[in-house]
Amino acid sequence: MSHNVSDHTHLGLAFTPCQLATLALPNRLVVAPMSRVSTRGDGLPTRQMAEYYRRFIEGRFGLVITEGIYPLGPAAQGYTNQPGLTSIEHVNGWRQVTDAIHESGGHIIAQLMHAGALSQHFVESTLAPSVIVPRGRKMPEYGGEGRYPVPGAATADEIADIIDGFAASASLAEQAGFDGLEIHAANGYLLDQFITDYTNTRTDHYGGSARARARLTAEVTAAVVASVGGRLPVGVRLSQAKVNDAGHRWLDGSEAQEIFTTIATSSPAYLHLAGEGRPWTQSGKTADGTALGALARHTTGLPVIANGGLHTAALINQVLDEGEADLISLGRPALADPSWPNTIADGRTPEPFDAALITPSASLDNSEDARSRRAVQR
Repeated sequence: MSHNVSDHTHLGLAFTPCQLATLALPNRLVVAPMSRVSTRGDGLPTRQMAEYYRRFIEGRFGLVITEGIYPLGPAAQGYTNQPGLTSIEHVNGWRQVTDAIHESGGHIIAQLMHAGALSQHFVESTLAPSVIVPRGRKMPEYGGEGRYPVPGAATADEIADIIDGFAASASLAEQAGFDGLEIHAANGYLLDQFITDYTNTRTDHYGGSARARARLTAEVTAAVVASVGGRLPVGVRLSQAKVNDAGHRWLDGSEAQEIFTTIATSSPAYLHLAGEGRPWTQSGKTADGTALGALARHTTGLPVIANGGLHTAALINQVLDEGEADLISLGRPALADPSWPNTIADGRTPEPFDAALITPSASLDNSEDARSRRAVQR
């Protein structure tokens, strides 16, 4: 039985309508960005991907954020079969996705991502803020093998090209019919590499204090906001933890506040605070115990989307009720059960998540195995 979940106010704040910048959403439940690497190596979205994303809107999620999309070209690419937004062909491919979402009455935001030193894709060289080999090893399930190579430190000209590339891809996203944009500055990828103290040892105005380390993210965001001229909301995704360093934490509330307020000067529409493999009750705090969601909301006045380990309606409503966030994004629960909001509204138990069934793919197979496939939130 299908429900209009906005009528289910008795199910808690998560199921009430909200306004995210220009987007009127039926509820506060968002599909988190999840890398599905489902192109054919050309960066072109497929019809299968359109149907994959459509399922979430039919399941009554209020908003969908895409997997990370590379701007610029191969130098920014993280995965071999990752989708891109660098050409009119990419625009046309994404148009079938946005059309599918809009035909089902939903909204979709494009996440723009530069992998930097964490690229799993074969490139001649990778870029980073500093010449520091990333921690950990590449991810085999995403085409990586062995240790990360030594990256090059981005020059002033390369930084200018990065900013311009994000802005150019934002313009293409608008042409493709997206309802908004999200700048990926989380999970250890390029912009997060600039934000993080141990991967950024620069001595120019992009290094040093937390404010300086967040400057590039602010400049990218400002360029994207200018590119779409206020016609689309532009959010920023941030995290403490990384795909290659899940335990990393900002030292204290002061460091987090500097990052938030610096980025807020670029006029983003929201902040998306992400965990990495841990519950929000752990990942949503700095090393000294400062609650990040409440801090971000209080210091910037921006709406906050919280993500990470929020797998039950009770926990989601608790985070919303306590003022930690305005919306909640779900990754693995959404992948396991694309109709998660309807399932909860019906009083049923959501489909279980089975971490043993790892296959990054925008599969349309409705079998229990396919519904249980893990997504890595990137």
